[in-house]
Amino acid sequence: MECCRRRATPGTPLLFLAFLLLSSRTARSEEDRDGLWDAWGPWSECSRTCGGGASYSLRRCLSSKSCEGRNIRYRTCSNVDCPPEAGDFRAQQCSAHNDVKHHGQFYEWLPVSNDPDNPCSLKCQAKGTALVVELAPKVLDGTRCYTESLDMCISGLCQVSAGFFSFSFFGGFCVSSLYSPAI
Repeated sequence: MECCRRRATPGTPLLFLAFLLLSSRTARSEEDRDGLWDAWGPWSECSRTCGGGASYSLRRCLSSKSCEGRNIRYRTCSNVDCPPEAGDFRAQQCSAHNDVKHHGQFYEWLPVSNDPDNPCSLKCQAKGTALVVELAPKVLDGTRCYTESLDMCISGLCQVSAGFFSFSFFGGFCVSSLYSPAI
């Protein structure tokens, strides 16, 4: 997915990203007005407290048949820098597995970043070894796809930052079944 390999330019202001989000919120698509959908629900808690995360909102199909469009939308949240002591978000997810045995043995897990084939899976390396394991099929929402990128993993897929702000309101990212995040 070449679109997910864009890198952040140093100093890219988060304020600009917030502007994109707010400007996209005023647009309503036809599917929002067709009457087959219930109103959008409240926004969930942010997946992160700092460093940029994702929040979602759900809606219900009111038709006895099926509704066209998506039942989930996303927006960015917590777009403030994390303090240095907070550490890397992907590293936090790997270290959460330190107290779980892998093939009968405990390891200290370190993040494997910038996987060109699947940037949104949680791949970790056992410290001091060459052992690399996929500990989860997807990282938590809001995890950066690549270390030098503003693109985020949402529901296991790398979303280009510019598209991320608009897909939840204009399309481009569709979910046809109810999504229950495990955050």
